[in-house]
Amino acid sequence: MIKAGIVGGAGYTAGELLRILLNHQYVELSFVYSTSNAGNLLSDVHQDLLGSTHLRFSGTIDFDVDVVFLCLGHGNSKAFLEENLFTESTIIIDLSNDFRLKPDAEFQGREFVYGLTELNRDAIKQAGSIANPGCFATAIQLALLPLADAKKIKSNVHINAVTGATGAGTSLSATTHYTWRDNNFSYYKPFTHQHMGEINQTVKQLQGAFDNEIFFLPNRGNFSRGIFATAYTPFEGDLAEAKKIYEDFYAEAPFTFISDSEVHMKQVVNTNKCLIHLHKHGNQLLITSCIDNLLKGASGQAVENMNLIFGLPQTEGLNLKGSYF
Repeated sequence: MIKAGIVGGAGYTAGELLRILLNHQYVELSFVYSTSNAGNLLSDVHQDLLGSTHLRFSGTIDFDVDVVFLCLGHGNSKAFLEENLFTESTIIIDLSNDFRLKPDAEFQGREFVYGLTELNRDAIKQAGSIANPGCFATAIQLALLPLADAKKIKSNVHINAVTGATGAGTSLSATTHYTWRDNNFSYYKPFTHQHMGEINQTVKQLQGAFDNEIFFLPNRGNFSRGIFATAYTPFEGDLAEAKKIYEDFYAEAPFTFISDSEVHMKQVVNTNKCLIHLHKHGNQLLITSCIDNLLKGASGQAVENMNLIFGLPQTEGLNLKGSYF
């Protein structure tokens, strides 16, 4: 059995991680650490777990686990690891943005591998530490990387994507209150979103000569979960050529699928899938990419990484069934 721990157990991503790991046949949860909830039942916070577990949040950490998931706010993982030292044999999977960029990937003698399984599958299998990708970054990279791998991005890329309220986390702010979010739509951080660094990094990893701009407009939607991203850029070939590029790139990817029909979020919410649709208009290729931000964009992807590191099937524990209605 894989002995696992979770640090920062009260948030949305931790809740999804718990739902997966409690039903993972090869995982035993050692602790779920939360300073604000120590002693409380997990189901006091993650109320859908009532009847599924009697585990309680812990105020202490077991430093001898096989794998620890850091579900902490951005900037907090590095500070946590500076104060808490795990054994060298413990796999660290960090869900924040602290170690995603190459200048930040080396820390305390560890090398954090960027955990996008469709891109770095072989490196992930040998990794001791993982920087789990961001949710917007996951949807957008899965839309663009086949083109980058084929060296076909020859102009600027324009992206518009919308995420649900869970993308903002559990902390309240002016734009997460129900009265503001309901029946509303807005953009934020235009062209400067924090996920742009990792998106540009991976595009250049596959297409080193890429020197154009990627313009990204992130939006807030009035729904709970999911990401719907559209990207377009000039493409010289026809739709059949584009489709072959994408199908070849994702031939061994168990969760990413190319759809002949237009896609929408209800197809992916509560699943670990990414659905991609291609459309050609004149010389422009439109790529649509849909994921669940909490699963494929966070906790589900983290479990994919764990599975690969421990020699399990990548899909183990992730046969999650969505609901169309």
